[in-house]
Amino acid sequence: MKRREFLGTAAVAAASVGTLTRAFGAEAKAPDSAKPLDLVALYGGEAVAMYERGIAEMGGIGRFVKKGDVVVVKPNIGWDKTPETGANTNPELVGAVVADCMKAGAKEVLCFDHTCGPGNDWDSRYKMSGIRDAVEKAGGKMVAGNTESMYVDQDIPKGVSLKHAKVHPLTKQCDVFINMPVLKHHSGAKITAALKNYMGCIWDRRWWHQNDMPQCIADYSTWQKTTLTIVDAYRVMLTDGPRGGDLSSVITAKYQIISTDIVAADTAAVQIFASVAKQNGKGEAYELADIKYLQPAEKLGVGTTDLSKLNMKRVSLA
Repeated sequence: MKRREFLGTAAVAAASVGTLTRAFGAEAKAPDSAKPLDLVALYGGEAVAMYERGIAEMGGIGRFVKKGDVVVVKPNIGWDKTPETGANTNPELVGAVVADCMKAGAKEVLCFDHTCGPGNDWDSRYKMSGIRDAVEKAGGKMVAGNTESMYVDQDIPKGVSLKHAKVHPLTKQCDVFINMPVLKHHSGAKITAALKNYMGCIWDRRWWHQNDMPQCIADYSTWQKTTLTIVDAYRVMLTDGPRGGDLSSVITAKYQIISTDIVAADTAAVQIFASVAKQNGKGEAYELADIKYLQPAEKLGVGTTDLSKLNMKRVSLA
């Protein structure tokens, strides 16, 4: 390699390390290679490439999905928006995860969301997001979530504000639940990521909005067990969320988080959002305390906001 090429490569590597450091603070301790990772934070690649590298670092999809398992993949498909708007989870990423689960021997991989917006045209949202095509091409199946009769009553024994919920039956009828939110701004909750994505699993979310929504989110998370969380932060909507408006609010940030701890995943997502907002001079650089459901979820034992407690690795593909 010529000296000029080497210096250029070194400069890119230094810049990518700096980007991860800006998002997650000072360099973390080296991961313990004798233990499985709890969280991988990735930067700088295409969405599918980051997933492939990240899941390999986590021990492969076979660590989580066994032959004969019924897998539910829960992206955000809330809005009648195309992928470049950042309103829904990246369809290529969703398709890659579904295909990986099928390769691992899953009996079936099912995908659903309780969609949002005027008319709640779930079929249009599934199609416009690109997720329906990606899931079906990968061998998975889309399942509707658009009528109240589909949902079943569920007690939330550890709930503080939320004692009962009407939940989509797939949340109870699976061996593996993979939560796949998109990271974006939210006018009410500040940001939406993994814990907030649970609101697409229930019917009566209007009640949540009227009755201490952050606590309801935390309460539900004590019941809904997630095997793996994959936060899509490839495109980050910094303002006008959750539906989005002008495309100028969407930044191609190229981040991804894969974790077995949903609270930690959201903690990392807040740090990414703040870093992207600062770098681009758009949106708000939120602190953890601004996201009102994180500490209640931690207090209820769902996960941790202290990333130093995790066996964590940072990977740059830039």
